[in-house]
Amino acid sequence: MRAHPRRVGLQPDTIQEGQLILLYADGRKWLLKAGHRSFHTHKGIVDLAQLMGKSYGQGVKSSLNHEFIALKPTLYDLIMHLRRPTQIIYPKDIGLILLKLDVTPGKRILEVGTGSGALTMALASMVKPSGHVYTYEKRPEFAEVASQNLSKAGISEYVTVKNYDASRGVEERMVDAVVVDIGDPWTVLEPVTEALKPGHPLASFSPTVNQVEKTAAALSDLGYVDLETVECLVRNISVRPGKTRPQTLMIAHTGYIIFARKTLL
Repeated sequence: MRAHPRRVGLQPDTIQEGQLILLYADGRKWLLKAGHRSFHTHKGIVDLAQLMGKSYGQGVKSSLNHEFIALKPTLYDLIMHLRRPTQIIYPKDIGLILLKLDVTPGKRILEVGTGSGALTMALASMVKPSGHVYTYEKRPEFAEVASQNLSKAGISEYVTVKNYDASRGVEERMVDAVVVDIGDPWTVLEPVTEALKPGHPLASFSPTVNQVEKTAAALSDLGYVDLETVECLVRNISVRPGKTRPQTLMIAHTGYIIFARKTLL
């Protein structure tokens, strides 16, 4: 008798030494590496070695007998727990950028303004295994932190981090999409336009209206069309029987995103 197709080779992921885990307890989460070490919390000491060989979703007791559950980290978790010497582009904005720029496996993406590497991480995760991200960061300390974050996420091989001022020019040509996240995006629009395939999309992220106005004008002067500026707002809901309502605090304004497409006009 043939095995049911849904049951062939289906085994839970087991936790190995050095693998990332998302340790969860009572609404709090920590991104850690499994290994022969202890993790100290206000709910007691967790022996991370006890998790090795277990499947994700299983738990372990702390020294104070509190339950901690090992969850499989998602891309969202990696982004929200990375080291941040700079403000990051939040997942609510990243998701729209990925769709509007059509970031899919095999694409070559040019990014200007690596920062902490949050968007870089998302771009690389989407273009792998055959695509690549080329990202420019002129501040060496930011480029170094971003490289460390990408390495921790296990996607460094899909990214080239360049410690260079992109306003002086970029090496890449015929890339599939461009995304810019710096304080003065108009200074790099000519170099990145030379790199971008005709008809393909560009995105620019800015926190203020003044930046948006100046960037939009520069894009129009360069012949870009289909300009669109959006702001993404996400509000979490507190769900309790008879008391469900929006949470008091929310991440509201983070920035404006301009989308545009290159022409040969």
